Amino acid sequence: MDGLEDFLPQCRETSLVFFVNGKKVTEPSPDPEWTLLWYLRRKLQLTGTKYGCGEGGCGACTVMISRYYQVEKRVKHIAVNACLMPLCALHGLAVTTVEGIGNTQDRLHPVQERIAKAHGSQCGFCTPGIVMSMYALLRNKSNIKYDDIETALQGNLCRCTGYRPIVEGFKTFMEAWEGVNNVNEPNKPCSMGNDCCRVSKKDDEELYSKSKFMPYSPTQEPIFPPELVLKHDSYAKSFLYYRGKNVMWVRPQTLEELLLLKNKFPEAKIVVGNTEIGVEVKIKKKIYPILIHPFLIGEMNVITVADGFVRVGAAVTLSELEEFLKLYSEKCSSAASQVLEAIIDMLHWFAGSQVRNVASLVGNIMTASPISDLNPILMASASTLTLSSLDKGIRKTVIDQSFFTSYRKVNVTDNEVVLAVDIPLIEGMQFFKAYKQARRKDDDISIVTAAFSVKLDRNTQLVNEAKLCYGGMGPTTIYAEKSSNKMKGLYWDKHLIKIVFDSLTDELQLDSSVPGGMADYRKSLCLSLFFKFYIYVLNKIKTNGVKLVDDFELYEISHRTPNSTQCFEIKKNVKSNYDTIGKPIVHASALKHATGEAIYCDDIPILHEELFLCLVFSTESHARITSLDPSEALIDPDVIAFLSASDLTKEQNKMGPILKDEEVFASEIVTSRACVIGAIVAKSETAARTAKDLVKVAYEKLQPLIITIEDAITYGSFYSGYPNLLQKGNIVKAFEVANYVKEGYIRTGAQEHFYLETMSAFAMRKEDELEIICTTQNPAEIAMQVAEVLEIPNHKVVAKVKRLGGGFGGKESRSALLALPVAFAAYKLKKPVRAVLDRDEDMQVTGYRHPFLIKYKIGFDNNGKIMGALFEIYANAGNSMDISNSMIERASLHVDNCYYIPNVQIKAYLCKTNLPSNTAFRGFGAPQAMLAAEAVIRDIANTLGKSYEEIATLNLYKEGDLTHYNQSLQYCTLSRCWHECIDSSKYWQRKKMVDEYNRANRWKKKGLAIVPTKYGISFQTDVLMQGGALLLIYTDGSVLLSIGGIEMGQGLFTKMIQVASRALNIDISKVHINEMSTDKVPNSVPTAASVSSDLYGMAVINACNVLNERLEPYKIQKPDGKWEDWVSAAYLDRVSLSATGFYSAPKIEYCRKKNSGNLFEYFTYGAACSEVIIDCLTGDHQVLRTDIVMDLGESLNPAIDIGQIEGAFIQGYGLCTMEEMLFSPTGEVLSRGPGAYKIPGLSDIPKEFNVSLLKGAPNPRAVYSSKAVGEPPLFLASSVFFAIKEAIKSARNDAGFATDFTLEVPATCARIRMACEDHITEQVKPTIKSKGQPWNVVP
Repeated sequence: MDGLEDFLPQCRETSLVFFVNGKKVTEPSPDPEWTLLWYLRRKLQLTGTKYGCGEGGCGACTVMISRYYQVEKRVKHIAVNACLMPLCALHGLAVTTVEGIGNTQDRLHPVQERIAKAHGSQCGFCTPGIVMSMYALLRNKSNIKYDDIETALQGNLCRCTGYRPIVEGFKTFMEAWEGVNNVNEPNKPCSMGNDCCRVSKKDDEELYSKSKFMPYSPTQEPIFPPELVLKHDSYAKSFLYYRGKNVMWVRPQTLEELLLLKNKFPEAKIVVGNTEIGVEVKIKKKIYPILIHPFLIGEMNVITVADGFVRVGAAVTLSELEEFLKLYSEKCSSAASQVLEAIIDMLHWFAGSQVRNVASLVGNIMTASPISDLNPILMASASTLTLSSLDKGIRKTVIDQSFFTSYRKVNVTDNEVVLAVDIPLIEGMQFFKAYKQARRKDDDISIVTAAFSVKLDRNTQLVNEAKLCYGGMGPTTIYAEKSSNKMKGLYWDKHLIKIVFDSLTDELQLDSSVPGGMADYRKSLCLSLFFKFYIYVLNKIKTNGVKLVDDFELYEISHRTPNSTQCFEIKKNVKSNYDTIGKPIVHASALKHATGEAIYCDDIPILHEELFLCLVFSTESHARITSLDPSEALIDPDVIAFLSASDLTKEQNKMGPILKDEEVFASEIVTSRACVIGAIVAKSETAARTAKDLVKVAYEKLQPLIITIEDAITYGSFYSGYPNLLQKGNIVKAFEVANYVKEGYIRTGAQEHFYLETMSAFAMRKEDELEIICTTQNPAEIAMQVAEVLEIPNHKVVAKVKRLGGGFGGKESRSALLALPVAFAAYKLKKPVRAVLDRDEDMQVTGYRHPFLIKYKIGFDNNGKIMGALFEIYANAGNSMDISNSMIERASLHVDNCYYIPNVQIKAYLCKTNLPSNTAFRGFGAPQAMLAAEAVIRDIANTLGKSYEEIATLNLYKEGDLTHYNQSLQYCTLSRCWHECIDSSKYWQRKKMVDEYNRANRWKKKGLAIVPTKYGISFQTDVLMQGGALLLIYTDGSVLLSIGGIEMGQGLFTKMIQVASRALNIDISKVHINEMSTDKVPNSVPTAASVSSDLYGMAVINACNVLNERLEPYKIQKPDGKWEDWVSAAYLDRVSLSATGFYSAPKIEYCRKKNSGNLFEYFTYGAACSEVIIDCLTGDHQVLRTDIVMDLGESLNPAIDIGQIEGAFIQGYGLCTMEEMLFSPTGEVLSRGPGAYKIPGLSDIPKEFNVSLLKGAPNPRAVYSSKAVGEPPLFLASSVFFAIKEAIKSARNDAGFATDFTLEVPATCARIRMACEDHITEQVKPTIKSKGQPWNVVP
């Protein structure tokens, strides 16, 4: 860095000017380390743009950037990830955030209105980013098609909704629908046909009315800032230089200046999109002192076509490249454009549109990732780089096996600059194809990529040249040279396949310890992908114009536009016009979600003298702390304090929701990498994050190190009091009389909550009191634990929650991990303190869904009737008890799922391991246990050669049956849900079609499965079955309601407003819920177990009844009066207009010793049928259709309830298929962000998604005859898992392998492929050698 300023021209610009939402922003001293996200949130206080991951993988921070192109006289708009966008790159550009397009006070933008009113927002944290992605699409395109919408949203994740309502809301922007709203002819037919909003359904038969949406008109959009057009030259052509504390940013004007800079400062990094450097800086803590932005270098920003190749400038973005190649390839012959087509195809799956809009092809090359999507294509096509340097001038280098020298290293000297890459066109008998395999189809890094090129002799059709190139098979992109050479001189026939397979098996060597794991799968993919290419080429070599082989089934699984139906019943409310119970009312905060006005914990404005706290976590899984030295961290004057166990007494340092078996700060021993060593408190987030890495901790490693369930079994590491035994009947006798006894097991992994809002906390001391706002589902417990740590009475601590950006159980108890240190720091230092976990920190320490191993032994008769069952349940609880004891009890109580088992014995073990403490997650142990029940039924069917449906129907619970814990099933609608699902899904008809498809296809297989569910509603303990409410009526007639529950997207506040509206007989607009606060409703229970609507609904009714009784005399006096008149009269008469409400559920009559009585209030029942298609060669799958029938009694709000069903189903789908938490053998969490951990994306939802609420099934045991909905639907996603298993069975049968096999959960692409055993897997498996420790273990 020394001497850089002397080297730069005197005429340089050092201030940054750009526009945000039409307003000019001038930053005189920008720091190159600032991101746009940081600046928007911290400097401009535009908090609608959210922090979700910090690595461009979730889309929560999406904004639109607009740039004026002077030559073309046009403005181009792109969506970008603000978390990766360097602020310094914005000089002369315009930024639009969600606040800039509309708000609830003035005017909503149609995008905001439609996502909100289509019920496309639940927790709302992801909504602003989704809105901005769609908005950018509308600004760029006038003729919207569904593929455009799906592509625009590839980079946006949603954890709540299941995507369906988002898609449905945005489909209204497609030209066909928009055309209806912009025509003047009332009788003009709509191109949407029967789906037209004017003819399809009545408003009261739909979840929302499309006809009421305001039309979208591009002419109403804000204008591009005129100054950026008029002063384009001064902004777009000036030499920029920005200096920060650690980094300098330079934007040269010419190539000569760039080459001079690189010659003088060869370590300087060229940055285009910052999509790789930004992640390295944030995650890997790298610092690049000089960043050079080649924005003005003409040679690097253009695409040209020369003789035989396309030249792509080094700074051309991937989106620009894709757009150009699509247009150009249409002009080329299909043969010539094969490489271009391969790149186009690959770009569609490359990251999300926000990344493609800024990242460059050359940036991807120079990153040299071994799992690059594009480098195998460039290597196989022998693409060429043009480089330039001051000392060597221009040189060219081919991207071949010598170009990638080692892991992330290339054959380019530090002072050289890549100007362009030349992509060749091909002619004649050359064939080219590329393939990618990833965990998730959209926006995912690859597991293996492949690009194949072969040239045949036109006359003899012998192979002249061949290039087989792979990514993901070593530290670099590799060219399988030996195998490629062996192909020369061979005919393109089956003999060639055998030679290539044998050669690849020998040439590509991986062992069990290879980074990334999955060695057998990755190697099998190399052969499978070549086999696909073989068939592709075979069909290009035509005989009399007829294809030699039907290769349709070897191509990608076909793309389909999703469709859906939602069936529900709306009761006509004759009592009152105000009554909204049972109607699809929009979420109370939906419009605020869509405009970015909804405030979350970290959106609270920064206060004067506010401090930021960062936790220091253990880097060992089981060790003794031998020394702790924060001195280096405390050198920085911006670092205020380091807090550790030495600042607390032993009693103060204890924490835990049930057992106090954890420490706020680890004092002597760490038992996982989630243990908190201490906390850095500093004046800024940057200072705190820098300082925490400077705290020195020395450890003495301890043994044993217990990571997996199998480790715990080996060492006998179980929590005290376990195994827990539950039994009914005589299991020994049952096995004696059974005709068959079958044993098996089911294994499930850990699932990360991946709520979009990471753990956050904000605390401030007020005199000797403390107020804390944090991301918790249990504010009362946080307040109590804070009081204990501070050693002050609970009445001096107030905990508040306005809303959470998702919870799913993950914020029920683990939020204390961050909240307690923040509270302690604020109280001790007497300053406001804020803390937000980075995504990687959150995923490392906050716990997961418990991994399970369930071993079962089942006895049954000749008909398939279950006689008895023995279950051994092992759950990996992690390093502390947390609430695992309650979880394992629920698992034990749900291991029957929906089946009557007369004799049963259950042994449930809680494994104590050195992983982060596992915690509540939607379903709370029940889904894992119910999987065992479904596995049992299918095992019986396989053993007897009967159908699953027959065995399931035979054993299905009926009205009045006793469960294995002896609760009688009353109002049991299970059979109704089951049969209605079979009928509505046309199950039997489709099963025949699936069988026919499978007989006709070898490499693509379909599966169809139906699954029932029964979920018990209760906390299972009396003390938690209570709820409170506070109702305040103001003199203008408005009502303020407070309840003990929190809003986290499940619509609790909305439902309670509806309940109060009915109970008071007033319009819902008069009722408002501000937040949950412990000084309004004390001693509340966690918002969990799906019971909140039941508890607080009854408490609200209780409070309303009290006030109705007080107002009754005034209603009698003035029966024709209005609500406001009665309220005013009561006030003038000095009648109290506030009331508390309370509800305690009927006492639980279950006796654990006797295993008898009623443990649950009632049960929520449902059934789902899913159809899938799998690719047997790669393990890819797609859900073609899902039909769900759910008994929710009389729904309080069908829109919210159907949203909960769909959201739970997609979350369960992730559990069953793609969400795989990876851990090293030493307990390190390997999945620490959206790059490594994949939740379902928009393209993963069922292509047909039908949800139906069971009619005529009122529930007498809950508020207004409704039923709980949050958790029960999640298990229905196992229908996808079992459908996949059915498809695999067909593939195994074709290949001659046994159809009785175990498939572990999740059924990832790797597990699916390796379960579809065939000649490829048989050839590969023996070649995978065991060396050292495996890269990852299953917890």
